[in-house]
Amino acid sequence: MQINIHEAKTHLSSLIERVEAGEEVIIARSGKPVAKLVSLAPPKAVRQPGTARGEIIVSDDFDSPLPDDILRDFHS
Repeated sequence: MQINIHEAKTHLSSLIERVEAGEEVIIARSGKPVAKLVSLAPPKAVRQPGTARGEIIVSDDFDSPLPDDILRDFHS
């Protein structure tokens, strides 16, 4: 969307809401684009627990101590 500077000043709050929703707003002077209003962070996707169910396998011994030879490598 492109809007002139006067309209941008008049409708800044609603423009920011549109930008937060993911839209980009071009601000123009005399019909020539001079600035772009964009969100600082992309919109966050809504997380849905359980979407990876069945895709991850955790071994029964995942929390067992590591073998000594591997532990030594961490401390050398």
